[in-house]
Amino acid sequence: MRNKRVSISGIMFYIMVITVMVLILFPFIWQILTSIKSESELWSIPPVWIPKKINLDHYYSVFIKRPFLTYIKNSFIVALSTTVFSVFVASFAAYALARLRFKGKNIILSLVLAVSMFPGIAIVSPLYIFMMNIHLLNTYIGLIIPYTTFTLPLAIWNLTTFFKEIPFELEESARVDGATYMQTFIRIIFPLAAPGVFTTAILSFISAWNEFLFALVFNTKDAMRTVPVAIAMFPGEHELPWGDMAAASVVVTIPLIIMVLIFQRRIISGLTAGAIKG
Repeated sequence: MRNKRVSISGIMFYIMVITVMVLILFPFIWQILTSIKSESELWSIPPVWIPKKINLDHYYSVFIKRPFLTYIKNSFIVALSTTVFSVFVASFAAYALARLRFKGKNIILSLVLAVSMFPGIAIVSPLYIFMMNIHLLNTYIGLIIPYTTFTLPLAIWNLTTFFKEIPFELEESARVDGATYMQTFIRIIFPLAAPGVFTTAILSFISAWNEFLFALVFNTKDAMRTVPVAIAMFPGEHELPWGDMAAASVVVTIPLIIMVLIFQRRIISGLTAGAIKG
């Protein structure tokens, strides 16, 4: 009887896992299926779940009829620059907040968190005026600056947690041997916090890659649009290209999925390292 209960509970567990996985993966699977359907299958009633044959016309349209590679290049430059700058600045700030002794550390962390709470729509107007006055509209730097203001607080909070978990004895030993704060940070603290730094960089990159509001407002020229804005601009006055939009969504999502799958061990170790004390 006991074995029967265990088997039933095991079956129910796997059923729940499969159900959750289907719910999570269904939107992406539906996007893939939509991207390889023909035009007649896209608008058929009842809907066609699985296309009769693979149709790559939508991918052809995305890359040949539209400057989609330019959009990907813009997103990559902005996201990568934002990530590098945010992690660089956040590393020094987090080291000071986690390892050095001075008054007001908790206040600074609270202010950093408060900055990240501001909704983008509340500050987009003054930021637009500021960018216009310093002639940074339709430029990469005009997106990197506002993106950094939102990725930097997250990076500081994450890295502060990771730096706190590194034993202080290591730093004290380095100081006894004559190392400066900068040498200690570069040679000891930063390498030991590599999983946390890597996780923070991945999260910052994804956040900058997916950002929509600022890219829509600040970069209005077609040649300077990022991927999220470019996909949103696919529909015309008398056209709704669901197939092209699905194909473009698949193209820009797959690299992120591949990146996460390749570095999943580092990401998981980084996410869990800060949760374990000692």
